[in-house]
Amino acid sequence: MDSTSNAPAADARAFKSFAEFYPFYLTEHSNRTCRRLHFAGSSLALLCLAALVATRNPWWLLAGLLCGYGFAWVGHFVFEKNKPASFKRPLYSFMGDWAMYKDIWTGKVNI
Repeated sequence: MDSTSNAPAADARAFKSFAEFYPFYLTEHSNRTCRRLHFAGSSLALLCLAALVATRNPWWLLAGLLCGYGFAWVGHFVFEKNKPASFKRPLYSFMGDWAMYKDIWTGKVNI
């Protein structure tokens, strides 16, 4: 599904389970550059998490959040031209980020 279609947008709050939400999440990431930015941001967030564990410096937590959400939001606002699902379903969106990250690594989602 293309995010520029004229079909009415689904309400992210309407989903009763993550299994129902994830296909919607993927439609909100139809732009390849957006997916690439998500992947880069998630990878950097993991590196920041490793740095946090290694150094015990809490600034790495902030850096990880900025990398993860910063890259993703640029992808949405600039390339996908939609609002991130995290505004309406933060937990499912967070779970979707990592499910898509895994699916990219396993080849189920292309970047």
